[in-house]
Amino acid sequence: MEPGKQLSTSIDVTIPTAARMYDYYLGGEDNYASDRAACEQLDKVVPSTRALALNNRRFLQRVVRTLAQDYGIRQFLDHGSGLPTQNNVHQVAQCVDPSSRVVYVDNDPMVLVHGRTLLEQNENTAVIHADMRQTDAIFSHAETERLIDFSQPVAVLFNSVFHCIPDDETDGPLAVSRRVIEHLVPGSFAVMCQLVSEDAEVRDFVTDFMDQATQGHWGRVRQEKDVAEWFEGLEILEPGLVEVSTWRPDTEVAPRQLTQEWIEFGGVGRLP
Repeated sequence: MEPGKQLSTSIDVTIPTAARMYDYYLGGEDNYASDRAACEQLDKVVPSTRALALNNRRFLQRVVRTLAQDYGIRQFLDHGSGLPTQNNVHQVAQCVDPSSRVVYVDNDPMVLVHGRTLLEQNENTAVIHADMRQTDAIFSHAETERLIDFSQPVAVLFNSVFHCIPDDETDGPLAVSRRVIEHLVPGSFAVMCQLVSEDAEVRDFVTDFMDQATQGHWGRVRQEKDVAEWFEGLEILEPGLVEVSTWRPDTEVAPRQLTQEWIEFGGVGRLP
């Protein structure tokens, strides 16, 4: 994304967005007819998408609780956070320690409006309007500087968002993840996952469908090997890079991803 480019603050309800489609799959109310119609079309080819979205949300909650509880992380920078729902990052982290600080980043103006309304009474949490690729703007933002001390370990989250941006040498997932990690001190964590499929037909269909539906606000469905590349140089926490419903499940009977036409794949890496 071009440095300094202004993001739109208007909400076009006729064009689906990934954030509102995700909200619909999670049972939220902050979505429109265009988002629901896009989900219905998507479900015809990849019917496991709702279960995938729910399992991904549970993964995020487990990761945040684990990092706060077991590794003492008290700072979280959530890129492409999406619309507020139940058990958001700040709620999970602050349940472990009320002093935990969270900065949410999203380019969807609807996220900004709803997020600020939800969080206006929580001084340890902020929402900023930025594209996840605008690393310098995010790290120098007044709210980021107020809440995040980058001389201490931080958890940066890219949870189910990298499929929303295309491959690019300067602004693709690999470049963005490495640029962000360069700002972090040892002991920090990077949480990264995205939609993957080893079926070329599924990858091509979903990539083309979402690119057209969102009018270009999409990247592509990738493969497991692409995700693995983002973690090079990091110490990957057990159980490694996996389908996310299998990442440290709360119980043996926790929901698992049952269909495999596409999955959410990733994990957690620690900066040595």
